[in-house]
Amino acid sequence: MTTTHMTGPANGPSRRSLLRGGLGVAAGLAVAGCGEGPDLPPARLNADVELPEYLPYQGVEVPFPGTADGVLNGYPHYPAEPTVAFPDGPPARGPGISIMTLIFNPVPPPVDRNTHWRALNESLGTDLSFEIVPVADYNNKLAVVVAGGDLPDALAVQPQTAQRPAMFHALFQDLSDHLSGGAVRDYPFLANIPTPAWRTTVYNGGIYGLPMPRAAAGSAMYYRADLVRERSLNPRPGSFAEFEELCRGLTDPDRHRYAVGDPLTTFYFVMEMLGAPNKWGEENGRFTYFLESPVVEEALEAMRRLVSAGVVHPDGFNVLNMFKDWFGSGQTAINYDGVAGWNDYYRAYAAGAEDFALDAMVAPGFDGGPGTHWAGQPSYATLVLKKAPSDRIAQLLRAFNALAAPFGTDAYLQRKYGVRGVDHELDGTDPILTDTGTIETTLPTLFVTDAPPALYLPEWPDVVRTQHDFQRRAVDVLVRNPAVGLYSDTDTTVGGQLELRLFDELRAIMRGRSATSTWRDTVAEWRREAGDTIRAEYEESWGHFN
Repeated sequence: MTTTHMTGPANGPSRRSLLRGGLGVAAGLAVAGCGEGPDLPPARLNADVELPEYLPYQGVEVPFPGTADGVLNGYPHYPAEPTVAFPDGPPARGPGISIMTLIFNPVPPPVDRNTHWRALNESLGTDLSFEIVPVADYNNKLAVVVAGGDLPDALAVQPQTAQRPAMFHALFQDLSDHLSGGAVRDYPFLANIPTPAWRTTVYNGGIYGLPMPRAAAGSAMYYRADLVRERSLNPRPGSFAEFEELCRGLTDPDRHRYAVGDPLTTFYFVMEMLGAPNKWGEENGRFTYFLESPVVEEALEAMRRLVSAGVVHPDGFNVLNMFKDWFGSGQTAINYDGVAGWNDYYRAYAAGAEDFALDAMVAPGFDGGPGTHWAGQPSYATLVLKKAPSDRIAQLLRAFNALAAPFGTDAYLQRKYGVRGVDHELDGTDPILTDTGTIETTLPTLFVTDAPPALYLPEWPDVVRTQHDFQRRAVDVLVRNPAVGLYSDTDTTVGGQLELRLFDELRAIMRGRSATSTWRDTVAEWRREAGDTIRAEYEESWGHFN
């Protein structure tokens, strides 16, 4: 549920921008004539799709092994002699490849001023031509491109994009013949992508694109381990009462120090304590939205206790996009964020804070015992390929297979850290980015496709053990979202707007401006306006897979 319940830089655009983007794409599809006509294959064919075989990469020793359930592999150091990914030379020799994708970082220098980009092209044997769009503008740009009909060879499509089945069927390649079952063995690094990520590519009875794999434990309730140690507090609460005690111990208003900054994501953590569904729950084909769960009112009452105790930053209800900075600078000591942010926090804040240290807690049971941890999206988005002859599709897949080369290979090292002596220098066997590399290597290949994430932080190798320990604890109580890979057009077009209104009411109740009892009426209104329609569409889509 990462993209749904995160806030701050690691989480992407606001729901308002996603809503506007979804409607923009729908308008673009209408212009392009991609309506759901009678020739759209029936969705029931999705149940018969054979997903690619999963063949985990075995080419490098793993000091902290992952698991089939979703714990990531951990590596304190890069291998001294990386495995050669393509011993036969550049794998994608042929015409250039145009790609449109998104970026969260500043756009990197163009290819004529980017050593990393040129070296990547040389290693592939083809020229990658990127059109890089800031994430907040991406869906509107996608609508313009789809309506204009001048498509790149490949482009990223986010899960918030409307009319995906019709668009994929009309404009993009069904890759089943190339990737289903054992066919994926021609692309061994794509075969290394776990099966749950491929589930998100299935539409119209086929495999329409490549996933962008992400961690199963997609989020973490971080805490500043240095600040917790300083006050001799217990960083692993065993109940809500112990979590409240920890928050009180970390709060010092006279020094402008508070336990938490974002009340909404703290509410999610309490919901995990109470065993609430991860966005949607499913039982015998019936779906329940997490905010209509019977435990919501109990979670809200718990949050009102935290607010009354003064442990929430006083500006937490009024600002956005400050939570990461508050946490990094020590104004807050606990922050719910994406697991990809773990390395970012160290790189952004550790140099300026003596003894800076992070760890993450997993929600306990509200009254004790085990709690739950909500899984993240197994794939950030889908890379779709413009319809083309089979040999051209094969060349594209060879290029994208190369962009999925895993940790421990020379191709991964080059893709992530660029050219030695320009983009990085070695500290022992570990690549450390230079100032030039920090700018050049933002080339957004991870928003094309990627290898499964690996736990690796070359500047602070000891952190990997802590990250791996968190992964094991989180995956042990992981709760997945059953709606991942399903499709509801109503949710993509109006669901985000309705959710914003629900969040506004949650905040009002938490801070005492509305009574907890008003929540039932709020949910009833959500159901009437579109919630029940969204539910029905997900249930129908679920039936097509089961």
